[in-house]
Amino acid sequence: MINTLHNLARLVAIARTLARHDALFPLEQAGASAALLWLLRRFVRVRAAGRPGERLAAAMIDLGPSFIKFGQSLAVRSDLVGEDVATDLSALHARMPPFPSDQAVATIERALEAPLAALYSDFEMTPVAAASIAQVHFAVTADGKEVAVKVLRPGIEAQFARDIDLFRWLAGLVEWLFPKLRRLRPVDAVEAFADWVADELDLRMEAAAASELADNMAGDPFFRVPRVDWRHTSRRVLTLERVDGIPINEVERLAAAGVDPREVLARSARAFFRQVFEHGFFHADMHPGNMFVGADGTLLPVDFGIMGRLDRKTRHYLADMLFGFLNGDYAQVADVHFAAGYVPRDQSREAFMQACRAIGEPIKDLPLHEISVARLLAQLFEVTERFAMETQPQLLLLQKTMLVAEGVGRRLDPDTNMWVVAQPLIEAWMVENRGPQARLRQMAEDVALAVGSLPELARVASRVSLAITEDGLRLHPDSVRALRRQNGGGGAGWLLLLAGIGVGVILGLLL
Repeated sequence: MINTLHNLARLVAIARTLARHDALFPLEQAGASAALLWLLRRFVRVRAAGRPGERLAAAMIDLGPSFIKFGQSLAVRSDLVGEDVATDLSALHARMPPFPSDQAVATIERALEAPLAALYSDFEMTPVAAASIAQVHFAVTADGKEVAVKVLRPGIEAQFARDIDLFRWLAGLVEWLFPKLRRLRPVDAVEAFADWVADELDLRMEAAAASELADNMAGDPFFRVPRVDWRHTSRRVLTLERVDGIPINEVERLAAAGVDPREVLARSARAFFRQVFEHGFFHADMHPGNMFVGADGTLLPVDFGIMGRLDRKTRHYLADMLFGFLNGDYAQVADVHFAAGYVPRDQSREAFMQACRAIGEPIKDLPLHEISVARLLAQLFEVTERFAMETQPQLLLLQKTMLVAEGVGRRLDPDTNMWVVAQPLIEAWMVENRGPQARLRQMAEDVALAVGSLPELARVASRVSLAITEDGLRLHPDSVRALRRQNGGGGAGWLLLLAGIGVGVILGLLL
């Protein structure tokens, strides 16, 4: 009860902040009463400007770090907030005033168990960047390496824990009061946000993400992830190699430095494709502030706190679905969705095909360089409610990342589509992974997996057989008589019985 009262009090305070920014529309959409909304607006001074999404972003900044991060997570949930609001929230890059540098020094010394002078020969006390969770200082290590040191804000863990508890309470309340919204999985969305934040609050996880991305992209000479300095990294401190470059969207500076923006686009497209389709592990916060270009045109990503993963099944679904759309094969698009389980079996395949046609036909005759894959995915997500499709958070994150990548690509070269540039890679990947030989290879792998499970299946069958031998297989007399009647006393009934035992063995293996 005390926790509920506390959450209600906080909810009122949050609603007042939203009212000040004229950003109460989420409460209106959730079904809040008009009288309550009038009261909230009546006793605050509204200082609103901009589109609804911009006003909501401003309110999130006022509400603090947890809400900024939550706003960033909503930027990939266009199914919850709408495409326009999601686009505005994607610009919420969590810039915050820095915290005192002496607190950063104290955190570093405590986390790395050494005085600052023993760790760094030079440490810039003024941070170069400050965000909702951490801030960054430039430094030089004792052995002369130039680094960037990321330090968590003091007390940030407790603040997020308190706010996530509130988000969980609100999500549960929404699912209880509005059953129709359960399809959007608000509780799951909060849990995904909690997992995301847990990773961001442990800077060793970000270091590991940077290391994994570096390993995956090691064969690309024009994509370089800064090295992790593991000796100067802990849960609350991350030290990375310092990189210098030009922000990827500053086309004039790139050209003045002798770097061809079109070549940068080509390298970006290839790198993005490799991350998504070859490795299923991609940088999911690729706004221009997180991607720089070196003097030789090398791409230099930073900030690895938000990464996306796609398993092989999802990558294959995505490839088959996009291939179906681009070829006008809406039957394939529908079959891919039903096979993946994204559309429930009780829905009409023909109606879903019709919805896909409504999405695909407008782009069918467009030149390939005018097609936005991100927009296509966004339109597909818009039909989820009609067909009771559950949200796929990993695809929403990918779609939002694609949208940002396409926007940067248009800035680099308005006349070239990044997917056209990556087309040779896409075609080679499709042949390698979705062609006839690939399907035969997958069948062989499935058979090998099944054969590999036979020893365990045999062991389980042996245990079941032993149990039958020792204790006897007891059937109710009525069951025995029924089997005899149905099968004329012949062997078919016993085959049925053996089949039942076989199912039991398999269930025993699986469980």
